Amino acid sequence: MEKTLVLIKPDAFGSNHTGDILKMYEDAGFKIVAAKVMQMTESLAAKHYAEHIGRPYYPSLVEFMTSAPIMALVLSGEDVIKKVRALNGATNPVEAAEGTIRKLYAESKSKNAVHASDSPESAAREIPIFFSACEIFD
Repeated sequence: MEKTLVLIKPDAFGSNHTGDILKMYEDAGFKIVAAKVMQMTESLAAKHYAEHIGRPYYPSLVEFMTSAPIMALVLSGEDVIKKVRALNGATNPVEAAEGTIRKLYAESKSKNAVHASDSPESAAREIPIFFSACEIFD
């Protein structure tokens, strides 16, 4: 089974949408194999968003992601990366399809409720940033 990293970002976590979002993932047939509530630090953000360092939006991205708790998840399932990204919806909630997580819960393009790995390579890089092998239960 394929795995993906999902982050429920400070906006959705702080607005008490975590349970609704988790239910959407489970109802879609994905298995939660790891989960934790945590505060992202600047160094953790630098690891996770390494490819964005130096871009104009990077400082505001780090400020947002370190501003309040998040929930980190590993989801497992068949073709989970592609399917989770479809369920999440377009980055800009205005452009997101009806019924997607971002259409329902995102505040804006920058406060967009959730993150999900965009490829198997990204998932393989991102999951160990947030979870050790002993924290993932297949």
